[in-house]
Amino acid sequence: MTSSPILVILQLVVGLGLLNVWMIRRGASTSYRGGHAQTLRGEFEAYGLPYWMFYVVGGLKVVAGLALIAGIWVPVIVRPAALVVATLMVGAIAMHLKVKDPVKRSLPALAVLVMCLWIARQR
Repeated sequence: MTSSPILVILQLVVGLGLLNVWMIRRGASTSYRGGHAQTLRGEFEAYGLPYWMFYVVGGLKVVAGLALIAGIWVPVIVRPAALVVATLMVGAIAMHLKVKDPVKRSLPALAVLVMCLWIARQR
């Protein structure tokens, strides 16, 4: 099956977005960080998650991001990668709710969740 241009764009947006957050901007402060965290690692602390969880979630997101990009040429890996990311986004939204963040902070996770569910449905 040939990929539609929209599907390819969504795979790139999600894949490159995950790589940006986890490999380039993990130490940067944003208005979307959970709790009062200034870094990605700090978010996991704010959520009360164990230290190792940061590496498990980060590893899953980096691998899934790479798979979404590689999936442009190897389509069979797209659906599993999109479903992994969608599951992680449900967890991210739950963590924002846990620490009583304003809804605004959950919007990126919600947007990625919707994109990943659309990607998985198309594959």
